[in-house]
Amino acid sequence: MTGQRSPAGRFGPGRPGPPAAGKIVRPDDRPRQRPGSRLRPLRDVGPGRKADFVEPVDVAARLRRSAEQHPDRTALVWDGGRRTYGELHARVDVGTAVLQGIGITAGDRVALVAGNTPTFVEVAAAALRAGAVLVPLLPGLAPDELRHALADSGAVVAVVGPERIDAVAALDLDGLRVVPTDAGREDLPAWDELCAAAGEPARVERHADDLGAIVYTSGTTGRPRGAMLSRGNLAANQDQSLAGRFEVTGEDVILLVLPLAHIYAFNVGLGAALTVGATMVLVERFEPAPTLQAMADHEVSVLLGAPAIYVAWLRAGLLADVRLPALRLAVSGAAPLPPAVLTGFAGATGVTIEEGYGLTEASPSVTSNAMGPAPRPGSVGLPLPNLELRLVDDDGGDVTPGDPGEVWVRGPNVFQGYWNDPEATAAALTGDGWLRTGDVAVRDDEGYLFLVDRKRDLIIVNGFNVYPREVERVLLEDAEVLDVAVVGTDHPLTGETVVAYVVPRGGQADHTDIDHLGDVCRTKLARYKCPTRFEIVESLPMTASGKVRRGELRSD
Repeated sequence: MTGQRSPAGRFGPGRPGPPAAGKIVRPDDRPRQRPGSRLRPLRDVGPGRKADFVEPVDVAARLRRSAEQHPDRTALVWDGGRRTYGELHARVDVGTAVLQGIGITAGDRVALVAGNTPTFVEVAAAALRAGAVLVPLLPGLAPDELRHALADSGAVVAVVGPERIDAVAALDLDGLRVVPTDAGREDLPAWDELCAAAGEPARVERHADDLGAIVYTSGTTGRPRGAMLSRGNLAANQDQSLAGRFEVTGEDVILLVLPLAHIYAFNVGLGAALTVGATMVLVERFEPAPTLQAMADHEVSVLLGAPAIYVAWLRAGLLADVRLPALRLAVSGAAPLPPAVLTGFAGATGVTIEEGYGLTEASPSVTSNAMGPAPRPGSVGLPLPNLELRLVDDDGGDVTPGDPGEVWVRGPNVFQGYWNDPEATAAALTGDGWLRTGDVAVRDDEGYLFLVDRKRDLIIVNGFNVYPREVERVLLEDAEVLDVAVVGTDHPLTGETVVAYVVPRGGQADHTDIDHLGDVCRTKLARYKCPTRFEIVESLPMTASGKVRRGELRSD
């Protein structure tokens, strides 16, 4: 298989093997520290406790280390420029002085509303170096969503890109200073103007249990809540993620096309790259053909993607026209990948997409196929190192292999709670540090995890449970289906009924045989699980992080 480094070639005779995967906790296997482990027992890690992590403490400190070791290595590449690690480190020092000069002190919240630009990287690292709490916000948020996050977090400063500067300035929030990333507004000095007048930064001591970021959940259900991630949480997950086939090195070139304001791209992409001194290619806006060409031009070796990206390339038929000989690793999260996408991408590139699972509250990565000997289709893989995972029934007991249970996670990457929301925090975290994720999964005898659904997405038909992903998996096996989302809608007789929104392969909506899709479901599913209605659509509504907005489909 081309474009993919084999595990045997990397670890081979006389070389250490990949880090061990984390632990699936079984009913007869309570948490214990492995013999010889250098880490404290995970039972000592809980809400408000200091987390295990590997120094340095945050991405700003990790950038400093990489700059000291490789000052002339390229850190950032973007459309029209590049920056070395030495240059990036120097600019972050200047940015730290800017924030301190306008009054930012340790613990203050600094919001960052910008796309994948060098300024995003500089401001994020400068905020952390100044001891502030970073509040990354997606530029695509509506004004009301921005108002909620900025007001709820109590942000003192908002550094804002050109796509949202007018909207944020118009909010006129008390106590919020707005700084544009780009020049253009006479009433607001831009970031570069402030940098030109900055002095020397003051050194700020930072600790693992200091709050590092407030990251607002995607809001696929209800109002977004701010997940409090300590510096230790973030650092721990960076180190956990750099394991197995995702053992990125300074020789790698990583494509960062997912929004850096999203926790996955920020912590596993940017954070891991700064940790090892890898080169990052910043793509501000995903467009199928230009993004693919950028991968070829810059010899990208690691791709952090989401289903929508892979689907777009395959639908446009672009992968046959561009060679990607340097690509060795492609990963995906946010939502399950249709089997046709997995096989189509592997056939075109020789690289099998490694699916994983995570959530904001876990900083975010929890499992990855990269932790096993080979990707397992349909699975989100094995737990990351230094992490415990349970599957729990409604009575709080551990389920047996093959039975569904709620995913519970414990480890140094688990968040401190929700900002200004003690009730939600108490509902999410147990007293001994387990995070109740709300996701339902099954595991096989080897410990591989297979997501079933979100508990809140459960459809109940005549008292019977229907998990949308079970229905989606059946439909995705059909050659006519490229993507699908299943939701429940109210029904006067059965309580709820199942509705499937189908994206046809090749966009041939008029030629999709709905009767055939119904036959496929009836052949493989119990009658109560079968959709009573099929809607053929060109695309599914997605959040910026690549999750289906099921609420929009339910209200359709």
